[in-house]
Amino acid sequence: MVRSTLARTALAAAALCASFAAAAQDQVLNLYSARHYQTDEALYADFTKSTGIKINRVDADDAGLLARLRSEGASSPADVILLVDAARIILADADGLFQPVKSSVLASRIPAQLRGKDDGQGSQWFGFSTRARVIVFNKGSVKRDDVDTYEELADPKNKGKVCTRSGSHPYNLSLFGSMYEHLGAQKTEAWLKGVVDNMARAPKGGDTDQIKAVASGECGIALTNSYYLARLMRSEKPEDKAVVEKIEVVFPNQQSWGTHVNIAGGALARHAKNRDAGVKFLEYLSTNSAQTYFANGNNEYPVVPGVKVANPALDALGAFKAELIPISVVGLNSIRVQQSLDRVGYK
Repeated sequence: MVRSTLARTALAAAALCASFAAAAQDQVLNLYSARHYQTDEALYADFTKSTGIKINRVDADDAGLLARLRSEGASSPADVILLVDAARIILADADGLFQPVKSSVLASRIPAQLRGKDDGQGSQWFGFSTRARVIVFNKGSVKRDDVDTYEELADPKNKGKVCTRSGSHPYNLSLFGSMYEHLGAQKTEAWLKGVVDNMARAPKGGDTDQIKAVASGECGIALTNSYYLARLMRSEKPEDKAVVEKIEVVFPNQQSWGTHVNIAGGALARHAKNRDAGVKFLEYLSTNSAQTYFANGNNEYPVVPGVKVANPALDALGAFKAELIPISVVGLNSIRVQQSLDRVGYK
């Protein structure tokens, strides 16, 4: 009898430990993130504080994360994947690295053009912030009217003035995917050839480097994501203030289809072990609190309509007309346009 009682007690204790272990497992989220912004630390801390779910994070760029996911396969510990470009999101979706999420919260808060198509099982991915692809120009040497459309980057009047980062960088590829949708394949390739012909120097560096090159006079015109410019506008460093003094910004195509916007987005990993925690995190990223972190922390635009932010740089940049092409279309087109880059010599 004693042995039987002890055995039952031991089994009950083991079951209780297993229950606690399972509960602890439910309180973990394994996050693969391409967001390299220090301000996101507050975002993650807020999620843990409000839910009790601990985040284990792996940081790398988009390409590195996707390569890791492919190599890990079904053994991958990833629950949620955060990427910072439409082209890479669409590529990962096409590779079957995501699984659908059916959430009334996300469906009601994320605009349809900024999330994956819902085929009845839910969307494969969701955009959580946007950034505009704007044109900056040297106000001492370039007229605003000469750069108020993307098409004018290829106009002979701007020969020797244009600077960009690599044409194959995802931020540029997404813009090119947008132009492909507006202009068609042949006209887009002709436009790309015109941009190459107008370059002041070979593509190099990042978006901030392009802005500084415009300020220094090395270039007259450059493309940049809006948050890089806003970061310089908010800086207290004298050298950054000097850069901002010498340039102006244009939101292109306000009289036609609108300025191209790209997304940072997230998805539930195909082999997520902590699915419920993953869905909670994705839903959290659509809350007003998280959307405010994106705007105030990294100068991105919220995707949820009506979210009010207090960011002096975004306020100074002002409202603009954004294009309404579905991000999924832009992503697919950006893959199609890559061969054109080789043909026109866009490095």
